[in-house]
Amino acid sequence: MRSASRPKLCGAIFDAPAKKSQLAKIEEKVAAPDFWSQPENNQKLLQQRKRLEETLADEAQVAAMTSDLDTLFELAREGEEVGGDIRRELGAFSKRLERLERETLLAGENDFRSAIVVIHPGAGGTESQDWAEMLLRMYLRWAERKGFSIVITDRLDGEAAGIKSVTFEVNGEGACGLLQSEVGVHRLVRISPYDANARRHTSFASVFVYPQVDDEIKIDIRTEDLRVDTFRAGGRGGQHVNRTDSAVRMVHLPTGIVVQCQNERSQHKNRDMALKQLRARLYEFEMDKKREEDRKVEATKADINFGSQIRSYVLAPYRLVKDHRTKLGIGDVDRILDGDLEPLMRAYLVFKKTGRTSGDGREDLPE
Repeated sequence: MRSASRPKLCGAIFDAPAKKSQLAKIEEKVAAPDFWSQPENNQKLLQQRKRLEETLADEAQVAAMTSDLDTLFELAREGEEVGGDIRRELGAFSKRLERLERETLLAGENDFRSAIVVIHPGAGGTESQDWAEMLLRMYLRWAERKGFSIVITDRLDGEAAGIKSVTFEVNGEGACGLLQSEVGVHRLVRISPYDANARRHTSFASVFVYPQVDDEIKIDIRTEDLRVDTFRAGGRGGQHVNRTDSAVRMVHLPTGIVVQCQNERSQHKNRDMALKQLRARLYEFEMDKKREEDRKVEATKADINFGSQIRSYVLAPYRLVKDHRTKLGIGDVDRILDGDLEPLMRAYLVFKKTGRTSGDGREDLPE
């Protein structure tokens, strides 16, 4: 390696003293004689301690790798052949830094929880229903890439194609925080495969994300506040599912929240799954009352139409995915629809944390 310019490596700008102070306070609570007498608080605190320890270890590792890279670049400037070592160290450094960045960006109360996701098509019949199913596939592929598990708890298929609605769980640490970038209305522009005249169509679908509620969080659901209906499941599911009243719909009368599950063959299992969804929805409902800013998310539910989209996916007359919040545009639409959502999710988390956008701000999408 003939020459090398020293890169501007990030230093330890991670506020390690504050994290160590926070960790020390947690250790004091764990060491208290009555700590284990309060099991409802133990798990959450221990998980917080584990995340802090991992973050501090990552920060220390980044600092050590920065020093190693400094040494390698000095050797390169002196004429040593260390190009291969530098490339390897930079690759490992980048991966470690990405993990540390994720820990920093996912700092919300529910960010490390698993998630419950609901997709609804907008007006437009088969077009929007097909788009909703495309979004479902996109998230299934994304979850597969991340190593998350998916459980589809309720799915209502369209008459001709697509889906009328779907609810599914994404199980894995950090799923809820990452999927917050997807909450809102998604817009698709394409030449319709259902139009004999091959005209361009615009379709909409909405995505809502709720944190899964841990068992130790107490959500009081009174029996008299529930209306529980059973019905025969439709669509895919096999002979048993379609011939018995195994599907369950729950209505929480005080709030009007409705959930349903028809994925399992057993009515009892469907009831348990529906109750799990209801607890998550009620938890989010209560959190919304305490955090006024979250009402902006709820407001997107009212209008799945023009002007309310968070992201546009254009397949014709040109190809572009454009996030209207971060201004990030990506030309490889197929890669995004195949589940590679990391650039969009990261840009949103950075925007949420810092207010900085990623793109040039141009809004050049066709109406």
